[in-house]
Amino acid sequence: MKAYFQTDQGRIRPHNEDDGGVFYNQTGQLLAIIADGMGGHQAGDVASQMATSFIQNKWEQADSFQSSEASEKWLKDAFEEANLALLEHAQNNEACAGMGTTVVAAICTDEFVAVAHIGDSRCYKLTDGEFKQITEDHSLVNELVRSGELSEEDAEHHPRKNVLLKALGTEADITPDTQSTKWRSESKLLLCSDGLTNKVTDEELSSFIQEQEDVRSVGRDMIELANERGGEDNISLVIVHHEKCVEEGEA
Repeated sequence: MKAYFQTDQGRIRPHNEDDGGVFYNQTGQLLAIIADGMGGHQAGDVASQMATSFIQNKWEQADSFQSSEASEKWLKDAFEEANLALLEHAQNNEACAGMGTTVVAAICTDEFVAVAHIGDSRCYKLTDGEFKQITEDHSLVNELVRSGELSEEDAEHHPRKNVLLKALGTEADITPDTQSTKWRSESKLLLCSDGLTNKVTDEELSSFIQEQEDVRSVGRDMIELANERGGEDNISLVIVHHEKCVEEGEA
């Protein structure tokens, strides 16, 4: 299983408020994270870094997960504990008041993927040529689309497109969405912040991830395109490739 994380400041923002990475537990199972921070005076940096580090440290001490149910519970608990840590830090540090962060995280085993998210950072899955978003944005415009008050086309240019309904570190009681899906050899996952999806369409993401084999190259090309189109936001992604297993006897 190959995985690649990349984050880019973009062309406009004075600093990068995104964070994330690819991490391994005690038995070598993989966890991918993307976090997109928000808040003034670099508090967004603090929020995304704290959330990533908290979940990373908890993961690196964890043992093997054999079921999707146990994986989802672990993710839910990790998000809730990280949320309380962010709230406590903000309460004790005036410069961080009001900070928060989106988080999307995926536990990747050979048989299944367990995903948790809060906010509008996304997870996509490619299996058998089908590329689809498997998370649902916790955003105002997405709720308006779901209720039929706004078309998907109008949502793309809505002035309140970036308004989130849920984020880590903004309130005491948060519940991330969790789900699990089976996957097999040659499947891929894409986790990304909205700095990518606001500039590159799902159709283009699908083409990139299907046409290129090397996860590093495709990640760099996606970020380059987002920057070519303005790069107004930070851009972060993780690509995980469930490589084909080499059968016994194969060279």
